[in-house]
Amino acid sequence: MNRHVLGLLAASIAGAVVAAGAQQPTFRAGSDMVRVYATVLDDDGRLVTNLREDDFEVRDDGKPQAITQFDNRPQPIRLIVMLDVSGSMEGNLPLLRSASQQLFSRLLPGDRARLGTFGKKIIISPEFTNDRTALLAALPEVIERDAGTPLWRAIYDSMDAFKDTGEERAVVLVLSDGHDSGPMLGKLYTSQGEAIDRARRDAVMVYAVGMRSRGRPVQPTFGIAGMQSAMMADLPDPGMAKVAEESGGGYTEVNYGQDLGRAFAEVAEELHSQYLIGYAPPKHDGKTHRIEVHVTQKGMKPRARKNYVAPKS
Repeated sequence: MNRHVLGLLAASIAGAVVAAGAQQPTFRAGSDMVRVYATVLDDDGRLVTNLREDDFEVRDDGKPQAITQFDNRPQPIRLIVMLDVSGSMEGNLPLLRSASQQLFSRLLPGDRARLGTFGKKIIISPEFTNDRTALLAALPEVIERDAGTPLWRAIYDSMDAFKDTGEERAVVLVLSDGHDSGPMLGKLYTSQGEAIDRARRDAVMVYAVGMRSRGRPVQPTFGIAGMQSAMMADLPDPGMAKVAEESGGGYTEVNYGQDLGRAFAEVAEELHSQYLIGYAPPKHDGKTHRIEVHVTQKGMKPRARKNYVAPKS
């Protein structure tokens, strides 16, 4: 064996020894891994970030599963921010810009984002980037007064952008001040249930912020229906909380004049404080399975996605 080959062999052995000595998080490769990102809060609603693998228990359709991947370090995010630019948001562009700036300033070097808007059209910036200037450039110059709120369609369409992002964590943050306005011209109607099913199938986590904006005056009508219409006119769609809950994200509501930027910043803080838990799916049947995440320590409240679709053999 010549001297060159011996040198290469020695270098390979040395590299293997260094790699073996380094402490790595538990990991099991494979695209069929069920990856669960869990947020843990204490009784006061504060983030808990110092738990260990043996503090967690995961169940699949009620049966305990062996955790084969665990990491409590910040994981890279692929984030799509979807902002409501319907007519009721008229005058709120400075607020949207300021809040978005606060959110994007908290992106870590490995994070990437896109910014989208929904009103008369659904428009999403062309690529994932960490460039704040490029992201903010996707905001419109004006909000059209007669624009609707295609809320569910916007959430559904935003998930198309994750097709080529690999195994990075996929997150949609949606802000809206109103109820879904129904079908868009030239597009099939998308329901809340379809948005939930898509998030489950594609493992997308949805965070939602409902805002009570100033809006435009509601034309008064008489009777119970008129009273209900007037009461609901200033309320965001309650279905946003359901979509967030099912996908493992969070929901918060802010009144006009409150710190929307802070609400966005708290989403970034939570995303960087989650636990990555993985396990091998017990069945490869292509069906929906229920996930339960428990923390063995008292006073801890975990939040994670509730379902996943198993790979099919």
